[in-house]
Amino acid sequence: MNIIDCAMKAKDASVYLATVDTNTKNAYLNTLAKTLILHADDIILANEEDMVRSKKENISAPLLKRLKFDKTKIAESAKGLESLAKLPELVGITQYAMELDAGLELYRVSCPIGVIGVIFESRPDALIQISSLCLKSGNAVLLKGGREALKTNRILTNIITEVSAQCGIPEGWIQLLETREEVNDMLALDEYIDLIIPRGSNQFVRYIMDNTRIPVLGHADGICHLYVDKDADLGMAIALTVDSKTQYVAVCNALETLLVHNSIAAQFLPALKKTMDEKHVELSGCEKTCQIISATPANEEDWRTEYLDYKLSIKIVDSLEEAIKHINTYGSGHTDAIVTHNRKSAMRFMELVDSANVFWNASTRFSDGFRYGLGAEVGISTNKIHARGPVGLEGLLIYKYKLIGDGHTVAEYADGRKKFTHRKLEKKF
Repeated sequence: MNIIDCAMKAKDASVYLATVDTNTKNAYLNTLAKTLILHADDIILANEEDMVRSKKENISAPLLKRLKFDKTKIAESAKGLESLAKLPELVGITQYAMELDAGLELYRVSCPIGVIGVIFESRPDALIQISSLCLKSGNAVLLKGGREALKTNRILTNIITEVSAQCGIPEGWIQLLETREEVNDMLALDEYIDLIIPRGSNQFVRYIMDNTRIPVLGHADGICHLYVDKDADLGMAIALTVDSKTQYVAVCNALETLLVHNSIAAQFLPALKKTMDEKHVELSGCEKTCQIISATPANEEDWRTEYLDYKLSIKIVDSLEEAIKHINTYGSGHTDAIVTHNRKSAMRFMELVDSANVFWNASTRFSDGFRYGLGAEVGISTNKIHARGPVGLEGLLIYKYKLIGDGHTVAEYADGRKKFTHRKLEKKF
């Protein structure tokens, strides 16, 4: 099937998918969770073939870590599906109701966006998260995963398609793309696709934006910062640095640059280095940092780099304002945190740092749709449009206005025979 046929099928399916009731969608999610566990051995076999091929092609270690899909990750994916099924229905919710005049009522009601094209990295669990969120929010989806996960994505899509048929989900709502050529072709299909979500580097996201008329929800680099303020608890700061950097290095919400206030650097950095050495984290630092601990000299490029590896850049700053300026200059608008006991400093940091997620005394790794209670996420948006931060169900919905009248005409109001009441209503559509 060519890309146009895939898009047309998805478009047709999206019309009916928008009307599927909550019980049917939740039954699908719970059935899929059980089916993934049932077919775990087959999925793992396909994934092992992808792993072997990718190793031969010298795929980087961080990508290989993302690619691996074992029983633990399958179980986590199944649990995520069950959690998503428990979330309340967000489609068809009345957001706003207004009586324009007697017998003339206006409602704003949430509805799916339509057809969403998602280009994502070599994480098989991302395919499950993205497709399930789209299904729960009533959207059809075209998925293009990393080439590394080719066979894993195929078997997962086949399982999803079979479960969809069993549960009465409209045929064709999920389509799997496999080549780069199909991605370029997809960018021209603004007649069928309503939104594109690219997950990858800033350069990649910019390429997508520059080559399509379809709206793009950009999920770019995760150049995340942790600022250790002069009023920080140093034990807490070390724990948060370790978690933010090493809990899982190959993800967009992992720490890449640590900022440390000058007044506590001499005390804090030696203790941090000891811990980072134990975790096998390679450190690079500014000139002041290198005078306190052994580290590779950092350059301008380090402040702009998403390592996705056991590497951490460190810069000593003289003030909260300098830390904020550094983050707003070099950050990607993803997730940035401050460690401090000074509430005034924390509030200023959270107000002035221009990122989708700003934290106080918490690990950057909390920036996640599942941890936020959103069920999962299709990505983390660094844009400033209708959705920002982890994009869960709500970020995949838009709304439409529904007007109910009784033969009302604009002419009656234009010539003064009738007047608008504009009275707020509490009733639902």
